Amino acid sequence: MHRRSLLAAAAALALPTAAALAQGGWPNRPVRLIVPAPAGSSLDIIARLLGDKLKDRWGQSVVVENKPGAGGLLGMDAAAKAPPDGHVLALGFNGPIAFAPFMYSKLPFDPAHDLAPVAMTTSQPNVLAVHAALPVRTVREFVGWARERGGRMSYASLGKGSSSHLTMELFMAEAGIQGTHIPFNGSPPSAMSVAQGETDATMMVAPALLPHVRSGRVRLLAVTSRQRLDSLRDVPTLAESGYPDIEALAWNGFFTAAATPQALVERINADVNAVLQDAGVRAALEQQGLTPVGGSAAAFRELVANDTRRWGAIIRKIGLKLES
Repeated sequence: MHRRSLLAAAAALALPTAAALAQGGWPNRPVRLIVPAPAGSSLDIIARLLGDKLKDRWGQSVVVENKPGAGGLLGMDAAAKAPPDGHVLALGFNGPIAFAPFMYSKLPFDPAHDLAPVAMTTSQPNVLAVHAALPVRTVREFVGWARERGGRMSYASLGKGSSSHLTMELFMAEAGIQGTHIPFNGSPPSAMSVAQGETDATMMVAPALLPHVRSGRVRLLAVTSRQRLDSLRDVPTLAESGYPDIEALAWNGFFTAAATPQALVERINADVNAVLQDAGVRAALEQQGLTPVGGSAAAFRELVANDTRRWGAIIRKIGLKLES
């Protein structure tokens, strides 16, 4: 027994403790930051901006790895199955975390049990946008036009099961209109499809739309937040436009494998929060219509849980089901 106890004690001493990992042993190699969206998307912008600052704090490079597909499920699955040592992070968002469990009959991972929320990065509303050639300038005119089309309206989204997709489905259900869903792999191609008139409308976050708004090819009709955005003061809310029951914020944040030591999660959380307080970072995010948030890992975990419950009820109500 004595020999066995000594061996067990020696083995325990050989393993790095969570505190050691959090204080000095991490990171000991480059950190992978998986972005479940394509280059040029709002998630990609956030990841590269924060990653550039985090590498200085960590003394290791932060390698941004774009892994789009399946509405964000591919990238988040890779993070969920990574070693729980903090060297693989993912910039997750509503779709594959809070919405997917209610829309797919089977998922490659369990968001609630296989991923640990680390730090919220930004939160922003979706924006209802249309091709500028459409004869509409308000939400009311858009709804009237769509009804006249009798279901022949088409809308682009960032992918099946994304916040973009789900928010538009909720809006159509509330407005009593129908349309054909055309999913794209991320915000840049989705925004381009509206700008080129390949689709009539979209509901997505602003960054990828703004260049097309400035070029006069896309018109913004409403935002899905309770208040107007400071960066888009001329764009009314859906509540102002007659749909007070629709509020949808597209949040995102850092996640890692669920078994990652809590002390290490807290270390990463503290560094992300510090970077989000950088004046240059905040200005760059706000210029893109993205609102920096930050906060504790526990607060982010609670937000994810609350959003999952809220949207689960909405998804059941509108009966949205997807094939995995």
